[in-house]
Amino acid sequence: MSQARKVGLPLMNLVRFNGVPILKQLHLEEKLLRTSSDNWCIINNGTNSPTVVMGLSGKPSELLDLESVLQDQVPVIKRFTGGGTVIVDPGTIFVTLICNRDAVPGVQPYPRSIMYWSGMLYGEVFKGIDGFHLRENDYVFGNSKFGGNAQSITRERWIHHTSFLWDFKAGNMAYLKLPSRAPEYRLARSHMDFICRMKDYMPRSVFIDKTVNAIGNHFSVKPLDLDVNAVAADVADAKFVHTTRLLMKEELEEALSVSTRELCHQS
Repeated sequence: MSQARKVGLPLMNLVRFNGVPILKQLHLEEKLLRTSSDNWCIINNGTNSPTVVMGLSGKPSELLDLESVLQDQVPVIKRFTGGGTVIVDPGTIFVTLICNRDAVPGVQPYPRSIMYWSGMLYGEVFKGIDGFHLRENDYVFGNSKFGGNAQSITRERWIHHTSFLWDFKAGNMAYLKLPSRAPEYRLARSHMDFICRMKDYMPRSVFIDKTVNAIGNHFSVKPLDLDVNAVAADVADAKFVHTTRLLMKEELEEALSVSTRELCHQS
């Protein structure tokens, strides 16, 4: 009898990466969500270069300083999950959980139920650190956000992925506009007044180790020593089409042009 059956815990495949490009990671996650029947935890310790990642329904003209984004040639990705807009870089730690709907007792396949459980999970990780809690849909220390979440729920499975701001460059935040829809606790604060660096609270390697340990309290964890291409090939489906994509320069230029015309009409 397997260890997972002995202890009554579902099996969770654990894959750890270092610096995998976020587009490649998101392509992998989408494929695993839709074509695999296993539970997965993916931890990516940083991505290769600064990249803007928008939610499925995000509009570049409303969320980005398009002139700066185009001038500095910052890649912009529209991912397959909902949620807000983030800029990620080598200082970002990504943790993704992909689960079958019956994998976690008491967790229903609804956003609030999944968020509540994830808050408890990371409560184990940050135990002993004052001020940690789930606030609206963010992980915060006090009133400062350090982790943003996004989800997608299918008929049989769900994904919950988080971008943890272990560190960031203040200048990169200027690519993001203040969103029209924001958490109430933000109180219209600027990005720099709203977010904080996780490195001021916990070392990078300690966070990753504690996260793996916390997941091990809920799953029988099976580490897989595979690279991102190998895992993607393992669940390859010739008919699978990604919805996560890199926005073309022409799309961003058109969004800027439309935004500029709208401003001219308003003035």
